[in-house]
Amino acid sequence: MKEKYYITTAIAYTSGKPHIGNTYDAVVADAIARFKKLQGYDVYFQTGTDEHGLKIQEKAEAKELTPKEYVDEISAEVKRMYDLLDVDYDNFIRTTDSDHERIVQKIFKKMYEKGDIYKGEYRGLYCTPCESFWTESQLVDGNCPDCGRKVQEQKEEAYFFKLSNYQKKLEDLFKNHSEFLKPESRVNEMYNNFIAPGVQDLCVSRTSFSWGIPVDFDPKHVVYVWLDALTNYITKIGYDPDGSTEQFKKLWPADLHVIGKDIVRFHSIYWPCFLWSLGLELPKKIFGHPWLLSGNDKMSKSKGNVIYADDLVSEFGVDAVRYYLLHEMSQTNDGSITRPQLIEKVNSDLANNLGNLVQRTISMGNKYFDGKIENKNVAGEVDSAFIESINALYSKLSEKFENLQIADAFDEIFKVLRLSNKYIDDTTPWILAKDEEKKERLETVLYNLLESIRVCGNLLWPFIPTTSKRIASQINNNKSDFNFISNNTYNLNKSEPLFKRIETENL
Repeated sequence: MKEKYYITTAIAYTSGKPHIGNTYDAVVADAIARFKKLQGYDVYFQTGTDEHGLKIQEKAEAKELTPKEYVDEISAEVKRMYDLLDVDYDNFIRTTDSDHERIVQKIFKKMYEKGDIYKGEYRGLYCTPCESFWTESQLVDGNCPDCGRKVQEQKEEAYFFKLSNYQKKLEDLFKNHSEFLKPESRVNEMYNNFIAPGVQDLCVSRTSFSWGIPVDFDPKHVVYVWLDALTNYITKIGYDPDGSTEQFKKLWPADLHVIGKDIVRFHSIYWPCFLWSLGLELPKKIFGHPWLLSGNDKMSKSKGNVIYADDLVSEFGVDAVRYYLLHEMSQTNDGSITRPQLIEKVNSDLANNLGNLVQRTISMGNKYFDGKIENKNVAGEVDSAFIESINALYSKLSEKFENLQIADAFDEIFKVLRLSNKYIDDTTPWILAKDEEKKERLETVLYNLLESIRVCGNLLWPFIPTTSKRIASQINNNKSDFNFISNNTYNLNKSEPLFKRIETENL
């Protein structure tokens, strides 16, 4: 039996077409899921859309659509974007799915009967875009601390979840289990800002709008966004308070939630309390990644700096966009994307470093040996260090992925690709080809290069899967080992450019 690995993204809010930054969750989770498959795990990858709330209701009304008609359009657009970016998920949840809604009602009732949910009245400052209530002291210059927009004073009957019941458990979680939330900077931020001052009970129902899951025993209330949205991670794998499925028992707890840094509070504070209330284990790890900025600014339609994935894919191709997202976003600092930056990376890393290496090596193999290459074991002084770098690659990637350093993992592959290009310069195969007595040394050099390309190509699959497959096709070798094989055989196909260089003078 393979060991399971259950990974999720935050579900995308259906307030509009997702920009390139909104798709990072899905792409980085896809890379992690694919690498776990390479490691032999039985992976289950879930993503989807969050579709209830006042903001959705207002946007639907503005377009003269029903809320369901509106979210049907946006959810389909989110799914299209993920499919376009080659995100290989196992399940795409919508919070309007009837099975999810039914279980959310059961969860709400169970928490209420346990005494963790009670009815009261909410007076607070409400931010509609963020669907969040704030106290006066939490505002920044009188505005929402998350998005900077104006807040409105609201009062209504509501149900509340007693986060205060779990104050001590939260303190223990953050003091003694720092591995629960990554990167570590998020741990201090959450503890100091929200837990140490004392958590406040959370509004979990609304009566001022109707677009939500009705509270079945008090139907003028609808379940408020976070209790609805967060529980998707358990409802859609078979959780049921009256008896969960075998799939749920197999998959839960989740191994990793991949989310943006702006919703860490909800996942690391509210979500554990909900799970404790239900008597369930916590997810093993939450990764609150940084944002992808447009230049130096957060993407915003009002600023006119929004970049969409489908526009980039139509110009640069899927793998070039995936490369940029996965290679240029660090674990801790916000990343930046502009069209010139993307062009520069396509040219330097993909066309020159990777594409040129593959094309040169295959062309020399076809030119000098009619495409048939075997290892003649005529070693040179640079070979052993080169082969060692190939053999060390998989373990380096494993360590980086374990620490959620995805960009660093990707760069380890490109370090070996750069070494491979240097190996060509060091061994000068075009000079060896002029000496018949050095033909077996030449064949050994090309064999070593092909082994490097094969191993790197296999390990590129989590990042740029289409390119990985194209490399395997061109070198005509599907062996999936991640180490140098000394007795492989190559019958090369014709080389085709993996990435075309973009001529900037014409832009």
